[in-house]
Amino acid sequence: MAELALKGIRGLQRGFVQMSSVWMLVMLIPLVVLAIDPDRLNSILHIAVTALGGTLPYIAIAVLMIAYLKASGAESVVARAFEGRETHMIVLAAIFGGLAPFCSCEVIPFIAGLLAVGAPLSAVMAFWLSSPLIDPPTLLITAAALGWKFAIGKAVAAVVLGLIGGFAIRAMIRHGAFAQPLRQRTTGGCCGCGPSPFEGTPVWAFWSEAPRRETFRTEGMANAVFLLKWLTLAYLLEALLITYVPAEVIGAVVGGDGFWPIVVGALVGAPAYLNSYAAPPLVAGLMEQGMSAGAAMAFMVAGAVSSIPAMAAVWSLVKRSVFVAYFALGIGGAILIGVAFAAIV
Repeated sequence: MAELALKGIRGLQRGFVQMSSVWMLVMLIPLVVLAIDPDRLNSILHIAVTALGGTLPYIAIAVLMIAYLKASGAESVVARAFEGRETHMIVLAAIFGGLAPFCSCEVIPFIAGLLAVGAPLSAVMAFWLSSPLIDPPTLLITAAALGWKFAIGKAVAAVVLGLIGGFAIRAMIRHGAFAQPLRQRTTGGCCGCGPSPFEGTPVWAFWSEAPRRETFRTEGMANAVFLLKWLTLAYLLEALLITYVPAEVIGAVVGGDGFWPIVVGALVGAPAYLNSYAAPPLVAGLMEQGMSAGAAMAFMVAGAVSSIPAMAAVWSLVKRSVFVAYFALGIGGAILIGVAFAAIV
């Protein structure tokens, strides 16, 4: 019990350093607006606070969901997707990747464990590509900002991208690629996210065990702060976007129908580090300013796959050829998904 509490305190200490810069931006943005354009400060704050208030019920559900999954140890169920025939593994890995409640750094020990026990790279890549795109909390946040049609579309996109990546890697391996995919590693884990999800079995009635109740409490608090700080920043940035960026500028670059706006959306989304919680409000602002639905989907998919934590996870475990394949499949898949989404909606 004491060890678990100490571990939680250390995690909060590490998280404080990461969060301080975000909270600093949250405080700095209104101060800068006050100094430069005080007449618009109330309007900007009203837009941000109203949007955040409408999202609070979704945040509460997301926090409770994450805390329950962590306390019950449900992550270990995901490992079952990597058993059996390769085709079967790829399909299940793509599906579970969109449902797994992992933060970006937890993917590293999970993937390391899979590769260490001999799971095929094709199935691992399917999981790797789909996992940054969506999870249950992200689904709720996306629905709150962009509607259920977009949220469900992104969930389907996660599975589709995983399938594209998994079967593409299998085809490459059959033609002699990726014979030695792994880097040499001497350490495991990162970010203090805890042990590999392979350890233990789920205990759905977690409240019967004191350590699991403590995990529920600490995970709930940590994720509540995490979601609030990122969404507060995201809605402030959305308010700035709506206030200061003319709609015709957005519309000229990524608006309208056709293939080019979708390609631009993917290429712009790739270098933009937006985690899955911060991206939906900003995309909502871009769509209000004229961004097409297909370009918005391509932007979100490419941004999730190429986000710093997701890219770091890939780079830390595999060699450059696999990293390049991951990036190319992510961006190419984002464009294809954007085209398909535009045609459907």
